[in-house]
Amino acid sequence: MVNCLNPQYMISTYTVIKQEMPDPANIDIGVSMEGELLFFVNGKKIVERNAEPEMTLLTYLRTKLGLTGTKLGCAEGGCGACTVMISRFNPHLNRILHHAVNACLAPVCSLHHSAVTTVEGIGSVATQVHPVQERIAKVHGSQCGFCTPGIVMSMYALLRNRPQPSKLDIEEAFQGNLCRCTGYRPILEGYKTFAIDGGCCGRKGKENDCCMNREAKDGGSVSQLYDPSEFKPLDPTQEVIFPPELSRLAKQENKKLQFKGERVVWIQPSCLTELLDLKAKYPEAKLVVGNTEVGIEMKFKNMLYPVILAPAVIPELTVVQHTRNGILFGAACTLTQLEEVLRSSVDDLLPYQTEVLHAILEQLRWFAGRQIRNVAAIGGNIMTASPISDLSPVFMAAGCKLTVVSKGGKRVLQMDDQFFPRYRKTALKPEEILLSIEIPYTRKGQYFSAFKQSLRREDDIAIVTCGMNVIFEEETNTVRHLQLSYGGMAPTTILAKETCKMLIGRKWNENLLEEACSLLSKEMTLDPSAPGGSVTYRRTLTISLFFKFFLTVQRKLAGDLKGQGIILEDVRPDYVSATELFHKEFPSCSQVYQAVPPGQNEEDVVGRPIMHLSALKQATGEAVYCDDIPHYKNELFLALVTSTTAHGQILSIDSEEAMSSPGVVTFLTAKDIPGSNLTGHAVYDETVLADGMVTCVGHIVGAIVADTQAHAQRAAKSVKIFYKELKPIVTIQEAIECKSFYQPVRSIKKGNLKEGFKEADLILEGEIHIGGQEHFYLEANCSLALPRGEDGEMELFVSTQSATKTQQLVAKVLGVPANRIVCRVKRMGGSFGGKESRSTLLSTVVALAAHKLKTPVRCMLDRDEDMLITGGRHPFLGRYKVGFMKTGKVIALEVTYYCNAGNSTDLSLSILERALFHMENCYNIPHIHGTGYMCRTNLPSNTAFRGFGGPQGMMVAESWICDVAMACGLPAEEVRKLNLYEEGDLTPFNQHLEQFTISRCWEECLVLAKYHCRRTQIEQFNRQHRWKKRGISVIPTKFGISFTAIFLNQAGALVHIYTDGSVLVTHGGTEMGQGLHTKIVQVASRALGIPDSMIHITETSTNTVPNTSPTAASVSSDLNGMAIYNACQTLIQRLEPYRTKNPQGTWKDWVTAAYLDRVNLSANGFYKTPDLGYNFETNQGRPFNYFSYGVACSEVEIDCLTGDHKNLHTTIVMDVGKSLNPAIDIGQVEGAFMQGVGLFTLEELRYSPQGILLTRGPGMYKIPAFSDIPTEFKVSLLRDAPNEKAIFSSKAVGEPPLFLAASVFYAIKDAITAARAESGLNGPFRLDSPASAERIRVACEDKFIKMCPPPEAGTFRPWAVQV
Repeated sequence: MVNCLNPQYMISTYTVIKQEMPDPANIDIGVSMEGELLFFVNGKKIVERNAEPEMTLLTYLRTKLGLTGTKLGCAEGGCGACTVMISRFNPHLNRILHHAVNACLAPVCSLHHSAVTTVEGIGSVATQVHPVQERIAKVHGSQCGFCTPGIVMSMYALLRNRPQPSKLDIEEAFQGNLCRCTGYRPILEGYKTFAIDGGCCGRKGKENDCCMNREAKDGGSVSQLYDPSEFKPLDPTQEVIFPPELSRLAKQENKKLQFKGERVVWIQPSCLTELLDLKAKYPEAKLVVGNTEVGIEMKFKNMLYPVILAPAVIPELTVVQHTRNGILFGAACTLTQLEEVLRSSVDDLLPYQTEVLHAILEQLRWFAGRQIRNVAAIGGNIMTASPISDLSPVFMAAGCKLTVVSKGGKRVLQMDDQFFPRYRKTALKPEEILLSIEIPYTRKGQYFSAFKQSLRREDDIAIVTCGMNVIFEEETNTVRHLQLSYGGMAPTTILAKETCKMLIGRKWNENLLEEACSLLSKEMTLDPSAPGGSVTYRRTLTISLFFKFFLTVQRKLAGDLKGQGIILEDVRPDYVSATELFHKEFPSCSQVYQAVPPGQNEEDVVGRPIMHLSALKQATGEAVYCDDIPHYKNELFLALVTSTTAHGQILSIDSEEAMSSPGVVTFLTAKDIPGSNLTGHAVYDETVLADGMVTCVGHIVGAIVADTQAHAQRAAKSVKIFYKELKPIVTIQEAIECKSFYQPVRSIKKGNLKEGFKEADLILEGEIHIGGQEHFYLEANCSLALPRGEDGEMELFVSTQSATKTQQLVAKVLGVPANRIVCRVKRMGGSFGGKESRSTLLSTVVALAAHKLKTPVRCMLDRDEDMLITGGRHPFLGRYKVGFMKTGKVIALEVTYYCNAGNSTDLSLSILERALFHMENCYNIPHIHGTGYMCRTNLPSNTAFRGFGGPQGMMVAESWICDVAMACGLPAEEVRKLNLYEEGDLTPFNQHLEQFTISRCWEECLVLAKYHCRRTQIEQFNRQHRWKKRGISVIPTKFGISFTAIFLNQAGALVHIYTDGSVLVTHGGTEMGQGLHTKIVQVASRALGIPDSMIHITETSTNTVPNTSPTAASVSSDLNGMAIYNACQTLIQRLEPYRTKNPQGTWKDWVTAAYLDRVNLSANGFYKTPDLGYNFETNQGRPFNYFSYGVACSEVEIDCLTGDHKNLHTTIVMDVGKSLNPAIDIGQVEGAFMQGVGLFTLEELRYSPQGILLTRGPGMYKIPAFSDIPTEFKVSLLRDAPNEKAIFSSKAVGEPPLFLAASVFYAIKDAITAARAESGLNGPFRLDSPASAERIRVACEDKFIKMCPPPEAGTFRPWAVQV
């Protein structure tokens, strides 16, 4: 919270917002209560006598029970990494209910008489894995593995309820789970085998169509990545038994339950009377059922509620009753219960009675994730009074009746526009509670619809949501009653009262539609600075959604009246699709790769799709990540104190309140640094801790160290920092205006630009902005520092891609040589470049704390902290001038790139250089000049992200080639193909293209995608549909492989052979889910000629392989694989005499003989990429060792009224040389592609004009979910394309496929082009990235958009700016 002291000075702190209530220690509810919390975890009885009301189940599992398989991903119920199953016996239903639940939100106090099952409780590698765990591992559905336990538990909970689920059930079960690595396809494909309508026959019953018999007729291809016949069958009778004790206890009379914590008291009353007494005594007490709102308020908004009342066991609040007029639900009924009852009811009722019920079910389809719906209460959704509630507009439009009660009695309220008097407030008195809601049936002549528009279809908060209700005079189309209720258009849910009033008595026809739209455009207005932004889009949605409602009603009304002999005009055939609800088929996928050569030894696993080495451990929760390391004696916890202003001088810091907080040990500032405060990855232009000046929101100023994480975080929020505010530079445009650039400015030039533009028939200019992207690795940054007590030695466990850089920077801040610091990395829960340089922001501070206090110190950032501090992908602005012939042949290009580097250089120069190296993508431009600028701004420093500037460079290229095609009136794919490079051509940086396979990839992609047939079908579809349009695009990519910083293209390795024949391998690369360790074991297995089961990799550490390069640039398999091969060759040469002497012997025989002969069985390996080097001054050299190539074809469908889109089809053909592991490589292709789909169509970082990041978690920042993968998804690895420049003829695969997701973006643009043509708009138009629903809708430019003109720039202060 920020308080202005005067115009020049600001004080920054977090204020605890606390209700005026007694201290928890003084609260007394009488003698009839229990003080023991009884529940079971994995069959083990837990009796907790000192339960802390503020402690979540996740914290309890991890810190109290040591069950670390359940992960912390976001702490707000938005990612599913913490999913567990909670089981309870319901005495009213007389059965056990199993629910998937977010452990990060579930208060441990809410678990009384429950059974908790975690991932460790269903199976183990050490004993027996469960079929759910086995399948996700064997189908290659676990890469980094951090999300895997949560996905496993979501599936497990589904199977406990429905042993034979449908494919739809499986998709719905994962609505609350996210995965950043796999692209979701293998997870769905693996778990489809459990489905009653999609399982594998296991080669039993099918022949030609069996998934296990898919071999291409050319004889060289195969599409089976796993063998379903190996799967263990699911046996529901073998599951964990629900504790009989809990069944007995559930039938006993409820008793009061109370727990007093440090700041909060939790009270679970046993009956309604007790609840009302407590509410009268503590009117400001919060009622909590699912904790999905209060938990987030206390965690992220720093709210404090000293009294929590938990009414979930009170019968009157959980009742469901069918009345004459509708269905009455107790306020504590969960949304899942609401859904189940409504589904059952619509089957029993007459169709005309179910309009409201169907509308609520449609809203519930997209309401949060299954884990949230399982615990969130109907009453909680109403009483939070959210202005963007999914359900409140429906309840309001339907006129639902609410029964409220207090000690003074009951009253019934109508859910109308008076119910929410102001933001986050209801009409209830403080001492009242919501008892129930009655949802009415509809009657004949009544029609009802509900709509929700959000950034992402699955598990997302609404941008605009609405309920629409119309009642007609009997057997007419004359409006008797109309209710239009909107959320997202004001601080409260509102009714369009004036519009509705003016339409009463009107006939439901085109005239009414026109007037309604005009009235809504005037009534549904927003301040241009309104929170949430998107003002034009939101206003347009109010009209567009009414238009959908109008068409839906018109269609139903015409049908109903026709049955009574009354003829009304029906909906135009080309408008019908506008009335259809969103529906997407279960994905159909195929993968094709080259089979290993005939006769390859069975023990030679190179080229085979073997499982990720850690997959089973990840699926059982036994894989150890940094924060899973058991706690050390006297270990302390660190929390960062960061700047809340983007640019300012620090005047003073007040830590007095923090230091007096419980458990606090110390507060670190720059004065505590014994070595150097300067830090940075390429240039030392940053500080470990801010000293006198802050240059971004999130700049680390200090750190609190305390005895628990909760104490450290609370104290950190109470540190007050006084600033003198300075004007920040936030956007690229501001940096250009202020000439705020880092040096140098880079340029690549080839040919004669002036002559090129003279030759050209046509010249056009344009620009495109490509937004940034949050890494959203599921495991946030984490560091653990252990001081060793002598000579300044310290051991660090860090989640980082750069072990050596971590070692160097920690040594620098502590003022000791690097040889005193050991950095160890077991694995990371994802990284994508985000832990290449920015992980040291945390590890240096943690090391400083451990050094000062001489004790172990740990810190794992919360998701909101990680997103705030660590930066992301660079936003880019590309401006271009292109000259071309009427045939579409491009002759000349001048392009300028501006990247938003942030408050330090970090890796921005290398990223900008790579953008310039990829400025032409795959197109041969004779005359070309590219220039790049790094903008110095007051944002957290942006950094490496998968693709490293390449995608931004190529995205600008595809923008101008798309413009060229439109200007020439030619199909885009023809213009692209016309301009493609050929073998031997020179790039703008004068490197020859060798083994150039783009043409092969292009042709194969078009054939596999059936492109020409699709194009014809799309044209036909677009002629037949006005408000839905389809588009298609084919996009190539050429990605250079090497670090552009030449010295980094080196790697070391260490291989030990032990006397039992087992082999330990260590190399400089780190495992982050990309399968590097698995590939290295495959390389070593072939090099040594032994089974891969004899080889082990334990970790990456700086005391085994020194001076390692970051695991980045997609070259880690190339570099480390060659280093391992080099070491293995040394060992093979040493063993050769013993093999020759005993040719019939075994590997162990030769090893033993060599050992007895005193031969060194340990070898170092080393490799450096040859013939690299480039000079920007002369534009000569060879920056890349080789290129990876690929082509993708994607088809989409857009909703022109909302901006929604569906990914219908994608075919990818990727040249990965001779794949070391096709399963891993295909996984990388699919994962990179889906990450690119996020970049180009969905993910959007929002910053305020003051440089404050507004999107700090999965609630506001949306990565692709399960439903975002293409309905038809094909991946083919190019055959017979060996690469002589890398280990065993393979190629890099991590980054190159990401840009192929641009095919989705340009397919969307193709669809928008068709929509614009309906309005008479033709030719090039600007579409910035990402192509969000808002940008799609606005770009369609129809009559509804024109009703809501955007406010004039410069006349208002926007909520968010394009950085």
